[in-house]
Amino acid sequence: MMELFSSRALDSFVNVRTEELRKLLVRVMKKSEVEESVDLGEQLKELTSSIITRMMFRERRSDSGIREEVITMVVELNELAGFFNVSETFWFLRKLDLQGIKKRLKNARERYDVIIERIMKEHESRNHKDAGGARSMLDILLDIYEDKNSEMKLTRENKKGFIMNIYGGGTDTSAITVEWALSELINHPEIMKKAQQEIEQAVGNRRLVEESDLCNLSYIQAVVKETLRLHPGGPIFVRESNEECAVAGYRIPAKTRVMVNVWAIGRDPNQWEDPLEFRPERFEGSEWKITSEKMVSFGAGRRSCPGEKMVFRFVPLVLAAVIQCFELKVKGRVEMNEGSGSSLPRATPLVCVPVARMDIKSFISLEPKVNF
Repeated sequence: MMELFSSRALDSFVNVRTEELRKLLVRVMKKSEVEESVDLGEQLKELTSSIITRMMFRERRSDSGIREEVITMVVELNELAGFFNVSETFWFLRKLDLQGIKKRLKNARERYDVIIERIMKEHESRNHKDAGGARSMLDILLDIYEDKNSEMKLTRENKKGFIMNIYGGGTDTSAITVEWALSELINHPEIMKKAQQEIEQAVGNRRLVEESDLCNLSYIQAVVKETLRLHPGGPIFVRESNEECAVAGYRIPAKTRVMVNVWAIGRDPNQWEDPLEFRPERFEGSEWKITSEKMVSFGAGRRSCPGEKMVFRFVPLVLAAVIQCFELKVKGRVEMNEGSGSSLPRATPLVCVPVARMDIKSFISLEPKVNF
Protein backbone atom coordinates (compact mmCIF):
# COMPACT_ATOMS: atom_id res chain seq x y z
CA MET A 1 0.00 0.00 0.00
CA MET A 2 2.87 2.38 0.72
CA GLU A 3 4.06 2.09 -2.89
CA LEU A 4 0.57 2.92 -4.16
CA PHE A 5 0.55 6.21 -2.25
CA SER A 6 4.25 7.04 -2.25
CA SER A 7 5.33 10.52 -3.32
CA ARG A 8 6.80 9.07 -6.51
CA ALA A 9 3.55 7.32 -7.41
CA LEU A 10 1.48 10.43 -6.69
CA ASP A 11 3.89 12.60 -8.71
CA SER A 12 3.34 10.37 -11.74
CA PHE A 13 -0.37 11.31 -11.75
CA VAL A 14 0.00 15.06 -11.28
CA ASN A 15 -0.96 15.79 -14.89
CA VAL A 16 -4.07 13.65 -14.54
CA ARG A 17 -5.20 15.62 -11.50
CA THR A 18 -4.43 18.92 -13.23
CA GLU A 19 -6.31 18.03 -16.41
CA GLU A 20 -9.41 16.81 -14.57
CA LEU A 21 -9.38 19.89 -12.32
CA ARG A 22 -9.34 22.16 -15.38
CA LYS A 23 -12.28 20.24 -16.82
CA LEU A 24 -14.20 20.93 -13.62
CA LEU A 25 -13.37 24.64 -13.78
CA VAL A 26 -14.46 24.81 -17.43
CA ARG A 27 -17.82 23.22 -16.53
CA VAL A 28 -18.33 25.72 -13.71
CA MET A 29 -17.19 28.60 -15.96
CA LYS A 30 -19.86 27.72 -18.52
CA LYS A 31 -22.47 27.95 -15.76
CA SER A 32 -21.12 31.34 -14.69
CA GLU A 33 -21.33 32.69 -18.24
CA VAL A 34 -25.10 32.16 -18.29
CA GLU A 35 -25.56 32.99 -14.58
CA GLU A 36 -26.86 29.50 -13.91
CA SER A 37 -26.64 27.66 -10.59
CA VAL A 38 -24.42 24.61 -10.20
CA ASP A 39 -24.51 21.63 -7.83
CA LEU A 40 -20.92 21.71 -6.62
CA GLY A 41 -21.28 18.41 -4.77
CA GLU A 42 -22.10 16.54 -7.98
CA GLN A 43 -19.35 18.35 -9.89
CA LEU A 44 -16.78 17.46 -7.21
CA LYS A 45 -17.81 13.79 -7.20
CA GLU A 46 -17.45 13.70 -10.98
CA LEU A 47 -13.97 15.19 -10.60
CA THR A 48 -12.80 12.75 -7.92
CA SER A 49 -14.27 9.69 -9.62
CA SER A 50 -12.60 10.62 -12.93
CA ILE A 51 -9.23 11.07 -11.23
CA ILE A 52 -9.46 7.80 -9.29
CA THR A 53 -10.56 5.90 -12.41
CA ARG A 54 -7.60 7.16 -14.41
CA MET A 55 -5.14 6.57 -11.58
CA MET A 56 -6.50 3.08 -10.99
CA PHE A 57 -7.03 1.82 -14.55
CA ARG A 58 -5.37 4.33 -16.94
CA GLU A 59 -8.93 4.82 -18.18
CA ARG A 60 -9.62 8.12 -19.97
CA ARG A 61 -13.00 7.73 -21.60
CA SER A 62 -15.85 8.60 -19.26
CA ASP A 63 -18.36 7.00 -21.68
CA SER A 64 -16.76 3.57 -21.23
CA GLY A 65 -19.04 2.94 -18.27
CA ILE A 66 -16.24 1.88 -15.93
CA ARG A 67 -16.42 4.97 -13.76
CA GLU A 68 -20.20 5.04 -13.59
CA GLU A 69 -20.53 1.35 -12.70
CA VAL A 70 -17.93 1.36 -9.94
CA ILE A 71 -18.98 4.69 -8.43
CA THR A 72 -22.63 3.61 -8.27
CA MET A 73 -21.57 0.54 -6.31
CA VAL A 74 -19.27 2.51 -3.99
CA VAL A 75 -22.00 5.05 -3.18
CA GLU A 76 -24.45 2.24 -2.42
CA LEU A 77 -21.98 0.39 -0.19
CA ASN A 78 -21.05 3.61 1.65
CA GLU A 79 -24.71 4.38 2.29
CA LEU A 80 -25.36 0.87 3.63
CA ALA A 81 -22.25 1.04 5.81
CA GLY A 82 -23.52 4.29 7.30
CA PHE A 83 -26.80 2.83 8.57
CA PHE A 84 -27.07 1.96 12.26
CA ASN A 85 -27.21 -1.84 12.22
CA VAL A 86 -28.58 -3.21 15.49
CA SER A 87 -27.54 -6.74 14.52
CA GLU A 88 -23.89 -5.67 14.34
CA THR A 89 -24.05 -3.60 17.52
CA PHE A 90 -25.54 -6.12 19.96
CA TRP A 91 -23.84 -9.52 20.07
CA PHE A 92 -27.05 -11.41 20.92
CA LEU A 93 -28.63 -10.17 17.66
CA ARG A 94 -25.71 -10.94 15.33
CA LYS A 95 -27.36 -13.99 13.79
CA LEU A 96 -30.40 -11.93 12.84
CA ASP A 97 -30.85 -9.41 10.02
CA LEU A 98 -33.66 -7.35 11.49
CA GLN A 99 -33.25 -4.42 9.09
CA GLY A 100 -32.29 -6.39 5.99
CA ILE A 101 -28.94 -4.58 5.81
CA LYS A 102 -26.84 -7.76 5.70
CA LYS A 103 -28.86 -9.05 2.74
CA ARG A 104 -28.51 -5.76 0.86
CA LEU A 105 -24.76 -5.62 1.59
CA LYS A 106 -24.29 -9.19 0.37
CA ASN A 107 -26.18 -8.42 -2.84
CA ALA A 108 -24.20 -5.21 -3.45
CA ARG A 109 -20.86 -6.92 -2.82
CA GLU A 110 -21.71 -9.73 -5.23
CA ARG A 111 -22.53 -7.20 -7.96
CA TYR A 112 -19.35 -5.27 -7.16
CA ASP A 113 -17.32 -8.49 -7.42
CA VAL A 114 -18.67 -9.17 -10.92
CA ILE A 115 -17.83 -5.65 -12.11
CA ILE A 116 -14.29 -5.60 -10.67
CA GLU A 117 -13.51 -9.13 -11.90
CA ARG A 118 -14.44 -8.08 -15.44
CA ILE A 119 -12.31 -4.93 -15.20
CA MET A 120 -9.32 -6.86 -13.88
CA LYS A 121 -9.53 -9.48 -16.63
CA GLU A 122 -9.73 -6.78 -19.30
CA HIS A 123 -6.70 -5.06 -17.79
CA GLU A 124 -4.71 -8.30 -17.61
CA SER A 125 -5.56 -9.14 -21.23
CA ARG A 126 -4.02 -5.83 -22.35
CA ASN A 127 -0.67 -6.81 -20.78
CA HIS A 128 -0.33 -4.37 -17.91
CA LYS A 129 3.49 -4.51 -18.04
CA ASP A 130 3.52 -2.89 -21.47
CA ALA A 131 2.26 0.51 -20.29
CA GLY A 132 4.69 2.73 -22.15
CA GLY A 133 5.96 4.29 -18.93
CA ALA A 134 2.51 5.17 -17.59
CA ARG A 135 1.65 2.80 -14.75
CA SER A 136 -1.65 2.64 -12.95
CA MET A 137 -2.36 1.58 -9.38
CA LEU A 138 -3.77 -1.67 -10.73
CA ASP A 139 -0.46 -2.29 -12.53
CA ILE A 140 1.33 -2.01 -9.18
CA LEU A 141 -1.15 -4.37 -7.51
CA LEU A 142 -0.75 -6.90 -10.33
CA ASP A 143 3.04 -6.72 -10.00
CA ILE A 144 2.79 -7.52 -6.28
CA TYR A 145 0.26 -10.28 -6.98
CA GLU A 146 2.51 -11.93 -9.58
CA ASP A 147 5.81 -11.48 -7.70
CA LYS A 148 6.50 -14.75 -5.89
CA ASN A 149 9.32 -13.08 -3.91
CA SER A 150 7.21 -10.19 -2.66
CA GLU A 151 6.97 -9.83 1.13
CA MET A 152 3.29 -8.97 0.73
CA LYS A 153 1.26 -11.91 -0.54
CA LEU A 154 -1.90 -10.74 -2.27
CA THR A 155 -4.86 -12.88 -3.21
CA ARG A 156 -7.26 -11.90 -5.95
CA GLU A 157 -9.80 -10.99 -3.27
CA ASN A 158 -7.20 -8.72 -1.62
CA LYS A 159 -6.83 -6.82 -4.90
CA LYS A 160 -10.57 -6.35 -5.20
CA GLY A 161 -10.66 -5.09 -1.63
CA PHE A 162 -7.86 -2.60 -2.32
CA ILE A 163 -9.73 -1.24 -5.34
CA MET A 164 -12.89 -0.88 -3.27
CA ASN A 165 -11.03 0.91 -0.47
CA ILE A 166 -9.31 3.31 -2.86
CA TYR A 167 -12.58 4.16 -4.59
CA GLY A 168 -14.53 4.42 -1.35
CA GLY A 169 -11.89 6.46 0.44
CA GLY A 170 -10.82 8.57 -2.52
CA THR A 171 -14.08 9.49 -4.21
CA ASP A 172 -16.84 10.31 -1.74
CA THR A 173 -14.72 11.50 1.17
CA SER A 174 -12.47 13.86 -0.80
CA ALA A 175 -15.36 15.44 -2.70
CA ILE A 176 -17.43 15.81 0.47
CA THR A 177 -14.50 17.42 2.32
CA VAL A 178 -14.10 20.07 -0.41
CA GLU A 179 -17.87 20.64 -0.39
CA TRP A 180 -17.89 21.18 3.38
CA ALA A 181 -14.88 23.52 3.13
CA LEU A 182 -16.60 25.63 0.46
CA SER A 183 -19.78 25.72 2.56
CA GLU A 184 -17.86 27.01 5.57
CA LEU A 185 -16.05 29.64 3.47
CA ILE A 186 -19.31 30.91 1.97
CA ASN A 187 -20.76 31.29 5.48
CA HIS A 188 -17.59 33.04 6.68
CA PRO A 189 -16.80 35.70 4.02
CA GLU A 190 -13.93 37.17 6.05
CA ILE A 191 -12.19 33.77 6.03
CA MET A 192 -12.94 33.39 2.31
CA LYS A 193 -11.35 36.78 1.62
CA LYS A 194 -8.25 35.92 3.65
CA ALA A 195 -7.84 32.63 1.75
CA GLN A 196 -8.25 34.36 -1.63
CA GLN A 197 -5.72 37.02 -0.67
CA GLU A 198 -3.18 34.35 0.22
CA ILE A 199 -3.64 32.77 -3.23
CA GLU A 200 -3.24 36.14 -4.95
CA GLN A 201 -0.01 36.84 -3.06
CA ALA A 202 1.49 33.38 -3.68
CA VAL A 203 0.20 32.69 -7.21
CA GLY A 204 -1.07 35.93 -8.71
CA ASN A 205 -3.93 36.17 -11.19
CA ARG A 206 -2.19 35.22 -14.43
CA ARG A 207 -2.13 31.46 -13.92
CA LEU A 208 -4.01 28.73 -12.12
CA VAL A 209 -2.83 27.51 -8.72
CA GLU A 210 -0.77 24.30 -8.95
CA GLU A 211 0.24 21.52 -6.57
CA SER A 212 3.72 23.01 -6.32
CA ASP A 213 2.15 26.16 -4.80
CA LEU A 214 0.61 24.34 -1.83
CA CYS A 215 3.73 24.71 0.30
CA ASN A 216 3.16 28.48 0.16
CA LEU A 217 -0.55 28.30 1.00
CA SER A 218 -0.47 27.71 4.75
CA TYR A 219 -3.86 29.33 5.36
CA ILE A 220 -5.53 27.13 2.74
CA GLN A 221 -3.99 24.13 4.52
CA ALA A 222 -5.36 25.46 7.82
CA VAL A 223 -8.84 25.75 6.28
CA VAL A 224 -8.66 22.09 5.22
CA LYS A 225 -7.53 21.00 8.70
CA GLU A 226 -10.34 22.94 10.36
CA THR A 227 -12.84 21.43 7.92
CA LEU A 228 -11.64 17.91 8.77
CA ARG A 229 -11.92 18.70 12.48
CA LEU A 230 -15.59 19.69 12.20
CA HIS A 231 -16.57 17.45 9.28
CA PRO A 232 -14.39 14.31 9.28
CA GLY A 233 -14.70 12.09 6.22
CA GLY A 234 -14.94 9.08 8.51
CA PRO A 235 -16.93 10.16 11.61
CA ILE A 236 -16.77 6.71 13.21
CA PHE A 237 -13.87 4.25 13.16
CA VAL A 238 -14.60 0.64 14.07
CA ARG A 239 -11.83 -1.57 15.40
CA GLU A 240 -11.70 -4.96 17.13
CA SER A 241 -9.41 -5.79 20.05
CA ASN A 242 -7.12 -8.76 19.36
CA GLU A 243 -6.60 -9.35 23.06
CA GLU A 244 -7.86 -8.00 26.38
CA CYS A 245 -6.66 -4.49 27.14
CA ALA A 246 -7.51 -1.36 29.11
CA VAL A 247 -8.44 1.99 27.56
CA ALA A 248 -8.91 5.06 29.77
CA GLY A 249 -9.52 2.79 32.75
CA TYR A 250 -12.09 0.63 30.95
CA ARG A 251 -11.54 -3.11 30.53
CA ILE A 252 -11.91 -4.15 26.89
CA PRO A 253 -12.28 -7.94 26.49
CA ALA A 254 -10.63 -9.72 23.56
CA LYS A 255 -12.58 -9.77 20.28
CA THR A 256 -14.60 -6.71 21.30
CA ARG A 257 -15.73 -4.26 18.64
CA VAL A 258 -14.74 -0.73 19.64
CA MET A 259 -16.14 2.39 17.96
CA VAL A 260 -14.04 5.58 17.96
CA ASN A 261 -16.17 8.72 17.63
CA VAL A 262 -13.91 10.92 15.50
CA TRP A 263 -16.69 13.49 15.08
CA ALA A 264 -16.94 13.97 18.87
CA ILE A 265 -13.16 14.13 19.35
CA GLY A 266 -12.98 17.05 16.92
CA ARG A 267 -15.67 18.93 18.89
CA ASP A 268 -14.50 18.11 22.41
CA PRO A 269 -14.51 21.33 24.52
CA ASN A 270 -11.82 19.82 26.74
CA GLN A 271 -9.48 19.71 23.75
CA TRP A 272 -10.53 22.70 21.65
CA GLU A 273 -11.30 26.31 22.47
CA ASP A 274 -14.72 27.30 21.06
CA PRO A 275 -14.99 23.89 19.36
CA LEU A 276 -18.11 24.67 17.30
CA GLU A 277 -16.57 27.79 15.78
CA PHE A 278 -14.97 27.51 12.34
CA ARG A 279 -11.59 29.11 12.95
CA PRO A 280 -8.69 28.00 10.70
CA GLU A 281 -6.33 30.30 12.63
CA ARG A 282 -6.11 27.64 15.35
CA PHE A 283 -3.97 25.61 12.92
CA GLU A 284 -1.78 28.41 11.60
CA GLY A 285 1.91 27.77 12.17
CA SER A 286 1.27 24.25 13.46
CA GLU A 287 2.71 21.05 12.11
CA TRP A 288 0.24 18.69 10.50
CA LYS A 289 -0.18 16.17 13.33
CA ILE A 290 -3.40 14.54 12.28
CA THR A 291 -2.73 11.48 14.44
CA SER A 292 -2.48 13.41 17.72
CA GLU A 293 -4.94 12.65 20.52
CA LYS A 294 -6.90 15.80 19.64
CA MET A 295 -7.54 14.82 16.05
CA VAL A 296 -7.59 11.43 14.36
CA SER A 297 -9.23 12.17 11.02
CA PHE A 298 -7.10 9.53 9.29
CA GLY A 299 -6.91 7.05 12.15
CA ALA A 300 -3.67 6.13 13.87
CA GLY A 301 -1.05 3.41 13.95
CA ARG A 302 -0.75 0.63 11.40
CA ARG A 303 -4.43 0.90 10.48
CA SER A 304 -4.29 4.60 9.66
CA CYS A 305 -5.48 5.73 6.23
CA PRO A 306 -2.67 5.33 3.65
CA GLY A 307 -4.30 7.93 1.41
CA GLU A 308 -3.49 10.89 3.67
CA LYS A 309 -0.80 12.17 1.29
CA MET A 310 -3.24 12.02 -1.61
CA VAL A 311 -5.88 13.93 0.35
CA PHE A 312 -3.46 16.73 1.19
CA ARG A 313 -2.51 17.16 -2.41
CA PHE A 314 -6.02 16.99 -3.81
CA VAL A 315 -8.32 18.76 -1.34
CA PRO A 316 -6.28 21.99 -0.84
CA LEU A 317 -5.59 22.23 -4.58
CA VAL A 318 -9.24 21.91 -5.63
CA LEU A 319 -10.39 24.26 -2.88
CA ALA A 320 -7.79 26.87 -3.83
CA ALA A 321 -8.56 26.61 -7.56
CA VAL A 322 -12.32 27.05 -7.10
CA ILE A 323 -12.07 30.12 -4.85
CA GLN A 324 -9.27 31.58 -6.99
CA CYS A 325 -11.51 31.49 -10.06
CA PHE A 326 -15.00 32.09 -8.67
CA GLU A 327 -17.14 33.88 -6.13
CA LEU A 328 -19.93 31.53 -5.03
CA LYS A 329 -23.28 33.26 -4.56
CA VAL A 330 -26.14 31.83 -2.46
CA LYS A 331 -29.32 33.24 -0.96
CA GLY A 332 -28.71 33.81 2.72
CA ARG A 333 -26.56 31.28 4.57
CA VAL A 334 -25.67 27.76 3.52
CA GLU A 335 -27.47 25.16 5.62
CA MET A 336 -24.92 23.04 7.50
CA ASN A 337 -27.02 20.00 8.42
CA GLU A 338 -25.37 16.60 8.07
CA GLY A 339 -26.86 13.73 6.09
CA SER A 340 -26.56 9.98 6.61
CA GLY A 341 -23.75 7.80 5.32
CA SER A 342 -20.31 6.61 6.34
CA SER A 343 -18.65 9.67 4.72
CA LEU A 344 -20.79 12.25 6.59
CA PRO A 345 -22.19 14.07 3.54
CA ARG A 346 -24.20 17.27 3.61
CA ALA A 347 -27.95 16.79 4.11
CA THR A 348 -28.60 19.03 1.10
CA PRO A 349 -26.31 19.64 -1.89
CA LEU A 350 -24.26 22.82 -2.11
CA VAL A 351 -25.96 24.69 -4.95
CA CYS A 352 -24.74 28.18 -5.83
CA VAL A 353 -24.30 30.60 -8.70
CA PRO A 354 -20.61 30.94 -9.68
CA VAL A 355 -19.31 34.38 -10.65
CA ALA A 356 -15.93 34.55 -12.38
CA ARG A 357 -13.42 36.63 -10.41
CA MET A 358 -11.20 37.32 -13.43
CA ASP A 359 -10.76 36.47 -17.10
CA ILE A 360 -10.03 32.81 -16.42
CA LYS A 361 -10.49 31.39 -19.92
CA SER A 362 -6.86 31.94 -20.82
CA PHE A 363 -5.46 29.71 -18.12
CA ILE A 364 -8.04 26.98 -17.65
CA SER A 365 -9.03 26.22 -21.25
CA LEU A 366 -5.59 24.87 -22.17
CA GLU A 367 -5.16 21.26 -21.07
CA PRO A 368 -1.68 20.04 -20.06
CA LYS A 369 -0.01 17.14 -21.77
CA VAL A 370 -0.87 13.89 -19.96
CA ASN A 371 0.80 10.51 -19.88
CA PHE A 372 -2.37 8.56 -20.65
